[in-house]
Amino acid sequence: MHYRHDITGCLAEAVGKRGLTAAELESALKRAASSLTALAALKRAGQMPYLTLPSRHSDLKALKRLATEFRRFKDVIVLGTGGSSLGGQTLVALARPRQGPRLHFMDNIDPASFKDLFGGLKPAQTGLIAISKSGGTAETLTQLFACLDWLGPKHAERAVVITEPGRNPLRRLAASRKMRALDHDPDLGGRFSVLSNVGLLPAMIAGLDAAAFRAGAAEALDQALAAKDARQSPPALGAAVSVALAERRGIAASVIMPYVDRLAPFGLWFRQLWAESLGKDGKGTTPIRALGTVDQHSQLQLYLGGPADKMFTLVLLAQAGQGPVLPKSLSANKELAYLAGKRMGDLLEAEQQATATTLVRTGRPTRIISLARLDEKSLGALLMHFMLETVIAADLLGVNAFDQPAVEEGKRLARQRLGEMGRPKAQ
Repeated sequence: MHYRHDITGCLAEAVGKRGLTAAELESALKRAASSLTALAALKRAGQMPYLTLPSRHSDLKALKRLATEFRRFKDVIVLGTGGSSLGGQTLVALARPRQGPRLHFMDNIDPASFKDLFGGLKPAQTGLIAISKSGGTAETLTQLFACLDWLGPKHAERAVVITEPGRNPLRRLAASRKMRALDHDPDLGGRFSVLSNVGLLPAMIAGLDAAAFRAGAAEALDQALAAKDARQSPPALGAAVSVALAERRGIAASVIMPYVDRLAPFGLWFRQLWAESLGKDGKGTTPIRALGTVDQHSQLQLYLGGPADKMFTLVLLAQAGQGPVLPKSLSANKELAYLAGKRMGDLLEAEQQATATTLVRTGRPTRIISLARLDEKSLGALLMHFMLETVIAADLLGVNAFDQPAVEEGKRLARQRLGEMGRPKAQ
């Protein structure tokens, strides 16, 4: 396994009355077992793209050629919102040191941000990727028109779009402007698309190993589905704990707190995945993204002293012995002697372990996901874990993990409001 999953801090024996009893956990695990069986059947049938993508290799050669072409640019702008952007951001954050062009993920439509972006780049040295599953996302189309105007008349050779097959607005625009179009699998929801060309093309442009991301995901998937019981399947165990805490202890929020800057976008990716997949029919828990050690100085007071209505997931990477060494001369200062001769990673290691211990001692249900290393394989495994955990949690809650009906009403009203702008008001 590329990670270790420990839910001990979510049990009553560790955190008291806010934790689950052995009987409560066992009951939830029995329900999760049927979800695992269903997922295994779907994978065998090849019906769900997010389950089959990890073992796919046929598309990577063409993606590598395109990525190599885009690596000649100094900058690459990636347009999209939600799952069309967050997956790519999550993968690209792993690239340290960054190789190739600078990637600019533009996922909002703030005019000031685009003014600043265009002011700092040169059109002739910039590539463009526009991503919209439906091909009708108003924000992405608006971004694209602005970028094409800025790129100038030769934009076709520097731009590519990713969208569903068919005559949707983005694909028609690409055809009219002679831009290349890659297919977005119509059966693959945006928030589950991180291991498709949506996430992998930006990652490959950044110099990362696409096959390794999928290999790590495949290993996590196979381990999860091959488990003889749900307790031995980390995603099923995580879903069972989360749903049982919500149903039996009134846990209303799920805090995910990685202690690695390279996982900061991962927290945002998880937030969308969990919220948009589970928040239906009055069900679901609110995902909160935190980042250690930063949010020890902003949110931890609330977590420890505020309402006891949250479950915590700390994602920890082994850090001891890493980074710059602090001066040994600090030992002469009583206030700083504890830092003398230590490395930056030693402090990070101590703080992440201390936060975990403090949360548990304060009676806050806390699970630990530990990484021995952070690379393409381990991140791929982590992404697959949370996709599976989310789908299983949705099954336990009795909601459809793959739709977002409430969002569509907001889109309809926005289009209506935009159409009314500029019309004379009735007297």
